[in-house]
Amino acid sequence: MTAAPPLPGRYAEVHAASLADPEAFWMGAAAGIDWAVPPRRAFDPEAGAYGRWFPEGRLNACHNAVDRHVAAGRGAQAAILHDSPVTGTKRRITYAELQDEVATLAAVLADLGVGPGDRVILYMPMVPEALVGMLACARIGAVHSVVFGGFAANELAVRIEDASPKVVLAASCGIEPSRVVAYKPLLDAAIAASRHKPEACLILQRPRCAAGLVPGRDRDWAEAVAAARAAGRRAECVPMRATDPLYILYTSGTTGKPKGVVRDTGGYLVALAWSMPNLYDVHPGEVYFCASDIGWVVGHSYIVYAPLLIGCTTVLYEGKPVGTPDAGAFWRVVAEHGVACLFTAPTALRAIKKEDPRGERVGGYDLARFRTLFLAGERADPDSVAWAERTLGRPVIDHWWQTETGWPIAGNPVGLGQLPVKHGSTCVPMPGYDVRVLDEGGRPVGPDTMGTIAIRLPLPPGCLPTLWGSDARFAQSYLTTFPGYYDTSDAGVIDRDGYITVLGRTDDIINVAGHRLSTGGMEAVLASHPDVAECAVIGIRDSLKGEAPCGFVVLKADVARDPGEIERELVALVRDRIGPVAAFKLALTVNRLPKTRSGKILRGTMKRIADHEPWTLPPTIDDAAVLDEIGESLRARGIGEPG
Repeated sequence: MTAAPPLPGRYAEVHAASLADPEAFWMGAAAGIDWAVPPRRAFDPEAGAYGRWFPEGRLNACHNAVDRHVAAGRGAQAAILHDSPVTGTKRRITYAELQDEVATLAAVLADLGVGPGDRVILYMPMVPEALVGMLACARIGAVHSVVFGGFAANELAVRIEDASPKVVLAASCGIEPSRVVAYKPLLDAAIAASRHKPEACLILQRPRCAAGLVPGRDRDWAEAVAAARAAGRRAECVPMRATDPLYILYTSGTTGKPKGVVRDTGGYLVALAWSMPNLYDVHPGEVYFCASDIGWVVGHSYIVYAPLLIGCTTVLYEGKPVGTPDAGAFWRVVAEHGVACLFTAPTALRAIKKEDPRGERVGGYDLARFRTLFLAGERADPDSVAWAERTLGRPVIDHWWQTETGWPIAGNPVGLGQLPVKHGSTCVPMPGYDVRVLDEGGRPVGPDTMGTIAIRLPLPPGCLPTLWGSDARFAQSYLTTFPGYYDTSDAGVIDRDGYITVLGRTDDIINVAGHRLSTGGMEAVLASHPDVAECAVIGIRDSLKGEAPCGFVVLKADVARDPGEIERELVALVRDRIGPVAAFKLALTVNRLPKTRSGKILRGTMKRIADHEPWTLPPTIDDAAVLDEIGESLRARGIGEPG
């Protein structure tokens, strides 16, 4: 067998060093963070479920993200650029101004009885006060838990009950392009439904929708902050143990009960600070635009903490990739604010491509300072990546990570010397990640062989040490399927160059007449058709073959051809590219695909509809009508029935 040629740049050397001597590697990386008490060692293998990082160290996340930059003379630099096309407003907040706002709000929280280890839930839209709230919690050692603004009341109630917050920070409303979403009635209903009752709620009143306050419990945010400022109240940073939790972030659980992913403080800051120059090639003083939401892990890591940790300016965007006002929205933000790096989800890119298939909106903007587009959140289909490369004339980097890991598992480390891009692949493992592909018996498989992607323990800094209040559930969910490994529940392959291709969740691998096939591979074929904007493939129960694939496609906005003709072409295309073994015979054109607010396609719900199984409306979907359309499309072909 011919050995793969060496990869260019410094990546191979850096990754090998991180696995050969993790103690030395991560102690070196820890030098990029300010410590109140420096750690004497990087890792304690005897602590926790698989070990804990920087066990003797003490530090404060808010100090590292804000105060140290002011002390270093960067107080006049913009820390946050709030750009809100849905309200027609923009705001520039310097590091010095951010320090003042955070210290004052932290004093308000302290006056409400919040201290180290107490939990605070944030139920906020994409406004600067949300970031101020997160940092204020970190400043005094409180544990924040952000719940996506506008989440259904019962879902918010579950999180209130699990986290037991002393205080809730909320806004009166969120603002969408076509509607105002009143948050306060949802919050009131959630508190009424929860057995745990927070002692206080601080409500940010937005002009579009003022909220009524509950006497004795609710306080007006602006009035409380103004009173604290008038009294000269400011809270200082409280040094915390590196192993203390910084936040809890809830992710979906298979039992229906959300899993509270715990993020520790020290390892998280070290990993994020390493990633900014080395993976994203972004440096102090530059502008970084992560077009996510603070309700998701991407927002926590790369809207809030990572950019501020290294002294960047972070763009906080309250808008959509299309419709605010058009498919050029992101390019307008990039040009206007001098963005060096944009990080968004593949679903946003596909929405832009659908509305502007020729990329005409890009030409109207000066993107001279824009260097790189990063994608993550779900699989980036090769056709969309190639479209973006042609349209932008910039590297387009797909990378992969999870809520649980907190920062990328795999990516193309541009700062170490960009590696060749392989469309469809998320490139190579980041430092500390010893990634393997395992068969069902837990044995490593060879190159280009599909299996479950697992990470050999210990997980690197930044990854979850446990689940909130449930070490046993953590072990059961992630560590028991393959002893000695963290089970990602993602399926994929590693090729001879060490590149990882994620093919989908392990429950997206379908069994067609004894053949294990990836729905992600079929989606890549469908997405390559010139008329397809986005697509999803699910496995439908079949009495003969066990499962049979079914593809749903959304056509580009300018397509005027007969959908039936396109569907026939798609069936032939899959047969040609993958072969008759795929048994792909059904492609359906639809107007939209059902998605969570984070952009993930609800393949599981679509499958339950197709398989005649009971289903409920997921709490993270904005529009139930799109699921009704999926059901109608299936029933028109004699598949599925109402849920």
